[in-house]
Amino acid sequence: MTIAGSTASTTYWEPLWAEGRRYRQLCEAEKRLMDRHLGVGHGRPALDIGSGDGTLARHLHHELGYRTTGADCSPSALALAAAHDSGSGPAWRCLDITADDLTALPDPAYKLITCRLVYRWMDNKPAFLSLVRQLLVPGGTFWVVTEVTGRRTTTDPALLGLGINPAEVEILTAGWSVVHTADIDVLRCYALHP
Repeated sequence: MTIAGSTASTTYWEPLWAEGRRYRQLCEAEKRLMDRHLGVGHGRPALDIGSGDGTLARHLHHELGYRTTGADCSPSALALAAAHDSGSGPAWRCLDITADDLTALPDPAYKLITCRLVYRWMDNKPAFLSLVRQLLVPGGTFWVVTEVTGRRTTTDPALLGLGINPAEVEILTAGWSVVHTADIDVLRCYALHP
């Protein structure tokens, strides 16, 4: 499912993380939305896809009480994530969720799967969503945070291309029994339930 040299691959992300690139951190408004839509984890398994430096995985683990696994294809991102851990924290797995053997994950299914600022980069969105549905337990939640096109006030084409378009929004939201959305500036948060 991952194409060599694609923006969903290790060859794209590893050099960016290794050179010190950092991405948008969680803000208080986003944390409040997660608290409201995701609730307390009670030790249930959560999977953070594209966990990067681990900020979201640590929030799920320490603040919301999920037993969290952070998965990212970049070894440098995971090294950064693990370096922030003190004591017991999330489990970290270096894998490309779309191409690698998922038996490396500690759980066969998850109550919560998160995908923050990552969905836009998936080459084959329908196949990725099918994989998420296979990993999500009945009654679970798929939490997606992404930009939506047309929300930035810039004219920089590189920044304007970071969002998903209406057709990609339709692919994301189709087939779920419940879809909740909330906006934070240029971001849209989706709580999707099977």
